[in-house]
This record gives sequence, structure tokens and C-alpha cells, in this order.
Amino acid sequence: MYPTAEILFPLHLVPHLRDLRGPKWKELVTYISTLPETHPDALAFALMMIRLNECLKCPRNSYKYQRGCAECSIQNIIHFKGSDEDLLKLYRRAQRDIERYVKQGKLPAQRVVA
Repeated sequence: MYPTAEILFPLHLVPHLRDLRGPKWKELVTYISTLPETHPDALAFALMMIRLNECLKCPRNSYKYQRGCAECSIQNIIHFKGSDEDLLKLYRRAQRDIERYVKQGKLPAQRVVA
């Protein structure tokens, strides 16, 4: 009845995002697509997408949820108001948050996506 919706951004969707932006984005997505799901860079990409898609605020009865994670992710990347460099900055921020968590065991402070 409805497309598949997951609780959080699933990394198996990464390849579907490859051709949605410019060359820097394509390079990042291609790299992430080669990694196992447990790799820190893949986790950082997932964290970035969870923040962009607002996965933690997505109720099961919402239109967004009913469309599914693939459509939500594609739409959010296509309609992201910033540049590819802005997306890469969000990715690098998520990398730092993952690194901090691995080293210190502390969750990062909640951040609002620009």
C-alpha cells in the first residue's frame, strides 16, 4: 500500500542520491556507497541525512512517512537550498560528531540543520 518507510535513513538508499547534485556531491555519494554500514564515514552520512530529513520528527501517519524514505531523501537533496559545499559542510559536521562520540562516548548537542 505504501512505499517502504524506515525509522531512520537507511544506507541502502545512498546510491539513489548520486546524480541529484553536482560533481562534489556525486563524489561523496560514490565514496559512501562503497563503505560498509558500520564505517564511521557511512555513519556520518546517515546522521547527516537523518538531520536533513528530520527522521526523528516523522510520525507514521504523516504524508512524508507514507511516501517513504527514498522519496523523502531524494526530495530533500534536490530541494536543499544551499550549495553542494553546504551539504559537504553538513557531512563534515556529522563526521566530527561521530568521531567525538567514538572517542568520548558523548552524544553531540542537538543541532538545527541550516
